[in-house]
Amino acid sequence: MNQTVSVKLAFGVVIFSVLSSLVIASIIAAAGTVQPNEHSQNTYNYIALFVGQGFMIIPLLLFLISRKEPIIHSLRLKLISAPILLSAICISIGLIPIVDEMDRILSFIFGAEEELAQLTDILIIDYSFIGLLLSTTVVVLAPLGEEILFRGFLQKKLEESWQDITRAVLVTSLFFAFIHMNPVWIIQIYLLGVILGYLAWKTGSILTSLVLHSLNNGAALILTNYSESINPYYLWNNHVSPLILFLAICSLSFGFYNLNKSPQV
Repeated sequence: MNQTVSVKLAFGVVIFSVLSSLVIASIIAAAGTVQPNEHSQNTYNYIALFVGQGFMIIPLLLFLISRKEPIIHSLRLKLISAPILLSAICISIGLIPIVDEMDRILSFIFGAEEELAQLTDILIIDYSFIGLLLSTTVVVLAPLGEEILFRGFLQKKLEESWQDITRAVLVTSLFFAFIHMNPVWIIQIYLLGVILGYLAWKTGSILTSLVLHSLNNGAALILTNYSESINPYYLWNNHVSPLILFLAICSLSFGFYNLNKSPQV
């Protein structure tokens, strides 16, 4: 199989995987529309999100199994050392407030504050069962599925086919951003995707990008549901506190420095 077909096939597998998860989620959500009250409908929506995200990697796994390709190697499921894990955590802790501030600035520039508020409504936890479903979906299933699909499979295939790491990371990140179909967050998602791609390539493992992805989603969940308690310490004039941003830059810088000097990368 030539490189062009291989790249097309890789994109096709990713698109099919994403569409399959959307179809399944839509079917479950549609079943919820016949429920007698809004509470039951919302429960079906969260179940749909949970099942859809969980199903996302199934077509990819079936594809790899059918070709008898090694799953661990094909998807960059390599263990990482403690220093690399520490670097990934520091990069994540530093990046989260910076991305949050980007959200606030860009939503103000483009007049999308209302749309941004509506997008975060889905992260609101109304009761314990929803909290369990949402936390598992947002912090575990979604990051795991997306990192396996995009950084583990697609980006790795592009790197091997194109022999151009920068191009592979940028194209995968762009595709990753458009797949989210979220114009309000597309710039932030793209930049986040670039860093996720860099981490996966640099360390040869999606576990580093998974750490960032999971912590980023978890932080969004916490900030949305506990804003009244957190915001007095976290915000300044509806923007991330300059002190928080300074500490974030320090954490980000240390994380990248520690990552680049690690002999195990």
